[in-house]
Amino acid sequence: MSETPKRPIVVKIGGSTLGAEDTTLDDVVALHQAGERVAVVHGGGAMITDWLTRLDVPSEFVDGLRSTSAEAMEVVLAVLRGVINTQLVAAIVQRGGRAVGLSGVDGGVVRAERYDPRLGYVGRVTSVDGAFLGALMEAGAIPVIAPVGLEAPEQPLNINADTVAGEVARAVGARQLVFLTDVDGLLDGDGALIPALDAERAEALRAAGTLSGGMIPKVEACFRAAEAGAVAHMVNGRTGGTLRRVAGGEAIGTRIA
Repeated sequence: MSETPKRPIVVKIGGSTLGAEDTTLDDVVALHQAGERVAVVHGGGAMITDWLTRLDVPSEFVDGLRSTSAEAMEVVLAVLRGVINTQLVAAIVQRGGRAVGLSGVDGGVVRAERYDPRLGYVGRVTSVDGAFLGALMEAGAIPVIAPVGLEAPEQPLNINADTVAGEVARAVGARQLVFLTDVDGLLDGDGALIPALDAERAEALRAAGTLSGGMIPKVEACFRAAEAGAVAHMVNGRTGGTLRRVAGGEAIGTRIA
């Protein structure tokens, strides 16, 4: 009888996370080589903003999300799938890993739909093909996923990367979802770390305005993954060895389960 494979670890890498002291990609490869199944979801907002500015393409934010015109969507695709995804895959391969880069459009793995005319080509996830991603991991690959979804029949949509990470974690039956950020975790109004978060505390923090901006989709994604049995973590990715420590069960950052 074949041994049941380990439930995967889904890692969300933010563009502001990777720095000189960061060991995230080393950790990804080390975990993979130790027999873990790992999937990576990445963002890229800062580089998208930079390229939109360079190309003089207008862009604005609506309720914290980038409104994406048809012209801006071309830049989003080029940056996320063409530049950042390729760079991450190359860096993992250079470290001895076996990574496969894809966006949600590839294989139709992330399906999405437009939902707010003010946001243009911004989508919300309608489904994720967990079997497809699971097959890649079973074949020994590390999927590296750019947060672009497919609206039928052929329209790519820009999607919040945190949201994609949460939905991927649900779809593949992850045991852990790890958000690597540039802070130690979720902080309260006094700047102190919140080591564990439940839905009631999250709602209170949101009502008080402490939980706001980019932290909202992260927390929502954590709860989505937790509903499917994953333990979610928000940790500082700029500290060496963070991912391996979390995977090993160390209590650091903010835990959501």
